[in-house]
Amino acid sequence: MTDPEVLQRLVTLEMPYGKYKGRLLADLPGHYLGWFAREGFPRGELGGLLALMYELDHNAMRHLIDPLRQRDAAPDKPPR
Repeated sequence: MTDPEVLQRLVTLEMPYGKYKGRLLADLPGHYLGWFAREGFPRGELGGLLALMYELDHNAMRHLIDPLRQRDAAPDKPPR
């Protein structure tokens, strides 16, 4: 996956389990991401995405994914 695709996954992939099951990874609260950072991220793609989201949250950079979220919400976006 290229970097833009990874960032896009944050605003399209839902948490598959746990307290925040069904919530977009981009919408997970910072304390939950911090818990994973302390206890260990899961293996595979999900763990990598959670670690990335933690870094964005921890460094106050969540705003970087806002344009991706807005693009998905646009009703007349061109097909990919």
